[in-house]
Amino acid sequence: MELGFIFDLDGVITDTAEYHYQAWKQLADEENIPFTRQDNEALRGVPRRRSLELLLKGRVFPEDKLVEMETRKNNYYQALLENITPGDLLPGVLPFLTEAKVTGIRLGLGSASKNAMTVIRRLGIEPLFDAIGDGYCVVNHKPAPDLFIWVAGRLGLWPTRCFVFEDAEAGVDAAIAGGFHAIGIGPDERVGRAHYILPEGLKTAHIHDFRIT
Repeated sequence: MELGFIFDLDGVITDTAEYHYQAWKQLADEENIPFTRQDNEALRGVPRRRSLELLLKGRVFPEDKLVEMETRKNNYYQALLENITPGDLLPGVLPFLTEAKVTGIRLGLGSASKNAMTVIRRLGIEPLFDAIGDGYCVVNHKPAPDLFIWVAGRLGLWPTRCFVFEDAEAGVDAAIAGGFHAIGIGPDERVGRAHYILPEGLKTAHIHDFRIT
């Protein structure tokens, strides 16, 4: 039976966390709000509005100001994305995706980012994916399983036939909630609930490690 591999983007395929940090940091500095790299870790895998709420740490602003700040941060981030090239793929990603594709595994992207299409095009890997889900595709974001279920549907597979590769706690929780096989990328303290953990990412992974009997 056919299998599907569904990948988060940031921290799994490429690392744009530094770009997110720089963009949020610039916004925070302009608004005189303390913001550290540790604060940024809490935003991993979190949609933009919720990320802004976490950055504000309880500060209250009218809706039009919140929208303006979201837009400003995204503009900073998009400017930084102009620097991305295929060389920014994380180690092992391209061989893993290519081997999976050749083997007949269906490949999907499930990213909460609304900039996901821009990123994968700049990375040169868009043609490898059979289905691409981003922040525009569903209303309920991770840790809700909706995005992964949306992608699995477009792959034509049940969640039980799919492995989800995630580096964020919210993403792992979403995969488990949706009935997927969760593969955690990163340290145990962050992705320890996953069914299988790859501390060093896809550079140590082999497609034959992931089989459903």
